[in-house]
Amino acid sequence: MSLTRNEIIEILKSPVAYDGKSFSDTDNSLFTAATATARALFNNTVYQRGVIEFSSHCRKNCHYCGLRSSNTDLLRYRLTHVEIMDAVETAAAMGMGTIVLQAGEDEDVNPHFIYTIVRAIKEKFNLAVTLSLGDHPDDVYRLWRDSGADRYLLKIETTDTDLHSLYRPGQHLYDRLNRIESLQRLGYETGSGIIIGLPGMTEETLTDDLLLLSTMGLDMIACGPFIPHPQTPLRHAAPGKLLESLRVTALLRLLNPATNIPATSALDSLRTVRNNDGRILALNAGANVIMPSITPDEVRSSYSIYPGKNDPALSQNSTVKLLQSRVQQAGFTLSSQAGSSMQRTFRAQPAI
Repeated sequence: MSLTRNEIIEILKSPVAYDGKSFSDTDNSLFTAATATARALFNNTVYQRGVIEFSSHCRKNCHYCGLRSSNTDLLRYRLTHVEIMDAVETAAAMGMGTIVLQAGEDEDVNPHFIYTIVRAIKEKFNLAVTLSLGDHPDDVYRLWRDSGADRYLLKIETTDTDLHSLYRPGQHLYDRLNRIESLQRLGYETGSGIIIGLPGMTEETLTDDLLLLSTMGLDMIACGPFIPHPQTPLRHAAPGKLLESLRVTALLRLLNPATNIPATSALDSLRTVRNNDGRILALNAGANVIMPSITPDEVRSSYSIYPGKNDPALSQNSTVKLLQSRVQQAGFTLSSQAGSSMQRTFRAQPAI
C-alpha cells in the first residue's frame, strides 16, 4: 500500500478515541486494512517463537534498559549449556517452531559457546534459531551463521541520530545500520525495530523510523512501546501509548506486507492494557508472530528489560499456555512451523 510521509503523520496524530472497548472509525479502517493484508499472505496463522533469555549481563549502559551495566540492583545470571537445552526441549514440547536465544551483551560468553548451542539445537530438534545478542564483529556473526543460526534480530530503537546517541551512550546509529547490512550479506533472515514513545520522539520522528525500516528489506520488524524501568535514568518518563503502538503495527504491515511482525510482549505490560490483551490487539492490527519467554522459572523475573517483562507470579508453563489460549480464543491458528521469511520470495517494495 502506498502511504506518503504526510499521510503517516496524519494517522499518528489523529485524535485518540479508544476507551478500552472500541476504536474510532479511522483506526478501525486502518486495522481492518492491515489485517486483510496480513491474512492475504499468512491466512489466520500465528507463528510461535520461544525466547530463552540466557544471560542478564550486559556491557552496554542504555538509558531505557533495566539490564544496563550501571544497574547494581539487578540479579545477574547466566544459564549453562544444559539449562539452555532443557529450555529448548520445553519450548519444542510447547509447539514453538523457532528458538530465540536472547541476552544482554555479555562479554564473558564465548562466541564458541553460542556456536555449540546452535549446533546442538539443530542436531537434536531441527528448529529454526534466531539470535538476539547485540553488536559483534563480522567474524563472530559469520561463526554463528556457520553454526546453523537462521536469523538475527538487531533493533536500532530509533533512527533519530540525536536520540540514538543520547539513549545509547557511546554508540552510533550508522554503526548499527552497518551491522544490519553485514548480517544480511551473511545470509541471515534479519530483523530490526524501534521503541515506540521514547522521550523526545515525535510523530514526525516516528514516521521517519517507519519509512527507513520499510526500505531496509527486513525479514522481521519488531516495534514495542517504551516502558520506563525504575532503575534507569528514564524512570520518571511517561510510557508509550497503546493506541500509537497499534497504529505503528498496522502501518508497518501496510508498508511491509510480507514481513514477519511480532505482537510484542511489552504491549501486555502497559498499565493501560486491560486483561493482558495488548498482544491480541496487535494481532488484530496486522501482527503475525508471538514470542513468549521460555526462560526457566528460577531466573526469568531477573531478565528485567522493563517492568512486567516476565511476571514472577506466573510460571513459564502457565505464561505460555495462557497466551496460546488467548490467541486461539481470538480466532487465530497457532503454528509450530518455522515461519520462514516470505519477504525473500515476495519482495513487496512499498511505494513511499
